[in-house]
Amino acid sequence: MMDKAPILESRETPALSRRAFLGTAAAVSCMAATAGLPAPARSRRFFAGHDLPIGLQLYTLGEAPYRDLDGTLQGVAKIGYRTVESVGFMKRTAAEFRAALERAGLTCPSAHVPLQPDAGGGPTLAADVGELAADMHRLGASCVVVPIFPIPRRLRARKGEDGVEFLGRAGREMTADDWRRTAARLNEKGAALKREGLKLAYHNHNAEFSAHGSKTAYDLLLENTDPDAVWFEMDVGWVAAAGVDPIPLLRARRRRFRLMHVKDLKASTVPNNAFRMDPADVGSGTLDWKTILPIAYEAGVRYYYVEQEPPFAGPRMDAARADFAYLARVA
Repeated sequence: MMDKAPILESRETPALSRRAFLGTAAAVSCMAATAGLPAPARSRRFFAGHDLPIGLQLYTLGEAPYRDLDGTLQGVAKIGYRTVESVGFMKRTAAEFRAALERAGLTCPSAHVPLQPDAGGGPTLAADVGELAADMHRLGASCVVVPIFPIPRRLRARKGEDGVEFLGRAGREMTADDWRRTAARLNEKGAALKREGLKLAYHNHNAEFSAHGSKTAYDLLLENTDPDAVWFEMDVGWVAAAGVDPIPLLRARRRRFRLMHVKDLKASTVPNNAFRMDPADVGSGTLDWKTILPIAYEAGVRYYYVEQEPPFAGPRMDAARADFAYLARVA
């Protein structure tokens, strides 16, 4: 499907000048993170050495992008992030969101879009895939990411059960056949998006590591999806929260993982499959990013997004700043 021109500011020259300024400011921020290092040391930095941008999943910033999209995106760019991953279109139209990204000098290669209808009225894979694809092209994104498994209709929240408790229970009560049906839906939507020039990926939590005989639900998704139609976005923090080492998984499933959520957790996290973790700023938790990042790259990951779960010790933007500073220097 052909891309339609995004809606931009009416005075193009000032908009370009502003984007150029913000891009320069972001570059200076990134340079500051590696200031004082000799050239060979800078070249060994993981992201700089592979010429990869450090991205941010905007979920990390809570309500801020919805209250003040332009100010939030400009703050993200000032830190040094070059890409973001969105939650739908952040309650804007695709064209409005694209224009805000361009004003900040950012791009959005991927967006989280659910398989089930979105109660908030956002984009969904349950609707017309052609219309979704047109909006993704307007946004300039190339990948639709399913953020969570669809819940079978027979499973309903119980009285007094909050959302997280319900999701954890639903994940535990889903059968192997439920997960195979999810894989079939991913294949169907992935094939449809492929015809539109887009990719589909699946993002995990820790419920996918519940056991079904000798396999996990994640094994069933990986084994029953078409590698040409369905990618996977590994959320490393949720893998670790399930008590699973992400490194053997990356090595065993080379070329299946193309995107990654860079998420850390504290040693106090008790392994579980129920959407629980004790989050930490990236680099201050238990995960060995100096090992994980290059192994992920070797396995085929090319899009890396910081994502941090609440609770936060301070302002969310401060956490995003600390995460970026660590990753800009990690070798």
